[in-house]
Amino acid sequence: MPAAVVILAAGSGTRVGAATNKVLLPLGDRPLLAWSVRDALALADVRRVLVVVRPGEAELVATALAPHLGAAEIGIVEGGATRHGSEWNALRALAAEVEAGDIDVVAIHDGARPLAGRELFAATIDAARARGGAIPVLPLRGLLALDGRALPELDGVQTPQAFRARELLAAYAGAETDGFDGTDTAACWSRYTDLPVVAVPSGPRNLKVTFPEDLALADRLADRLR
Repeated sequence: MPAAVVILAAGSGTRVGAATNKVLLPLGDRPLLAWSVRDALALADVRRVLVVVRPGEAELVATALAPHLGAAEIGIVEGGATRHGSEWNALRALAAEVEAGDIDVVAIHDGARPLAGRELFAATIDAARARGGAIPVLPLRGLLALDGRALPELDGVQTPQAFRARELLAAYAGAETDGFDGTDTAACWSRYTDLPVVAVPSGPRNLKVTFPEDLALADRLADRLR
């Protein structure tokens, strides 16, 4: 059964030093956002790809992505005041297809992570289909406390995060009723469902572009993938 991919692109470019939304900055031969969009569209079992944008930026984002879509189509949804609100807007846009059984898994990805790759998208979607929910994790080694003590190894949580669609929609509906605003998709899932969230191994290539040096590193990595 087909999945849907939601790509969050409602951020800004402040910390990366850009005057525009950072996901529209060039990364190699295309906008940063286009890397994730093209990877999602390339997956055989993905039925819908939605991009969540800041209010007033729908036309700007659509114009930037158009040369990189080929014959494929995407949906564009305006985001909310928070990440949770943006995710809820996207899920409401997919609700009819989810309730009809046309979409069985929804993956939600941060558009500022351009190099997640098709394999990671596919792995998280497959794991969610089998177990309920799935998140990519990367071991964080060599961490120190402020007093210099070595900390135990921790896992950094990334995106795409994927979940069974019906249960995810119900979780966000419950959060709407309660006024709950989660920090990420897994937080809402864990609060409102009893299904597990399993870890999918990720890698350092799936970096998040936050600062100028992140963009420079992503550009070097992207050059190897072209």
